[in-house]
Amino acid sequence: MVKVVVCGAAGGIGQPLSLLLKQSDLISHLALYDIVNAPGVAADLSHINTASKVTGHVGKESLVEALKGAHTVVIPAGVPRRPGMTRDDLFKVNASIVRDLAQACAENCPKAFILVISNPVNSTVPIVCEVLKKANVFDPRRVFGVTTLDVVRSSRFVHEVKPQFEPHTNRITVVGGHSGATIVPILSQIKQVSFTSEEIKTLTHRIQFGGDEVVKAKDGAGSATLSMAYAGARFTNSLLEASVRGKRGIVESTYVHLVGNPGAEWNLHSTGLEYFSQDVELGPNGVANVLRLPDLSAEEEGLVKIAIGELKGNITKGVSFIANGATPAAKL
Repeated sequence: MVKVVVCGAAGGIGQPLSLLLKQSDLISHLALYDIVNAPGVAADLSHINTASKVTGHVGKESLVEALKGAHTVVIPAGVPRRPGMTRDDLFKVNASIVRDLAQACAENCPKAFILVISNPVNSTVPIVCEVLKKANVFDPRRVFGVTTLDVVRSSRFVHEVKPQFEPHTNRITVVGGHSGATIVPILSQIKQVSFTSEEIKTLTHRIQFGGDEVVKAKDGAGSATLSMAYAGARFTNSLLEASVRGKRGIVESTYVHLVGNPGAEWNLHSTGLEYFSQDVELGPNGVANVLRLPDLSAEEEGLVKIAIGELKGNITKGVSFIANGATPAAKL
């Protein structure tokens, strides 16, 4: 049985993400958890004519039941970004939520794959890892920061500038992190089309700050929920294809803990960071191989240096949050 749990399933990302996952033939049990409305979402999705069973779990007391036996846990829980809100503002709210969910995973499904969507990913992934380390159940191959939306945006935005570039089948490597200047799309490695320096500059900025574009357009009504759900489902399905179906050669860009992951030594040395997003080959145990950073243009090298500078602070914030023993979240 392959049980996939969505924590935050009744939210703006959680509902469409759960809908997309209900379509997977690799999931036999889809468990939806939230602090409100999860049973209603589950009842609705349970009418869809695919084989997976859907259950709804609401409130802290039902979290154990939701997580028991989980193969994969996807975490989009937390508050969305609103106009004028930085990812630091998000951190103050979402850090405790993610920490408590990670603790519950450590206690109830210590071998599950954990996919972190909750922002700020640059800091929430270190929070999850530090919690698992404290519980002595940490496996760096099994924790992922979902940065796939940056990859999805890259392909779509390039297609808008160069229509001959097919966006669905051509994947663009994105390295760094998952916020603003930490997002570095490697446009120089695209072989199908060429760009002017101005096109690269404009595309890079749009990819880095695509989230702001959606927040502004929604005018206070939320952030990038639908495209994030699509990206989250894509990464989850890629992981399931590799870990359940046994398909080989699946590569996705993802933000991972470098130390202890196979193939990560070069990237660890070149960035000096414990966490970084880059292409990763997925396998039966999660990370099968961290791929070496591709050749970079001079401009990209400069952007990676900027990203590394920002990521240092983001990572420290997440690690310190656990080390300093922050107060528990009021609700899960």
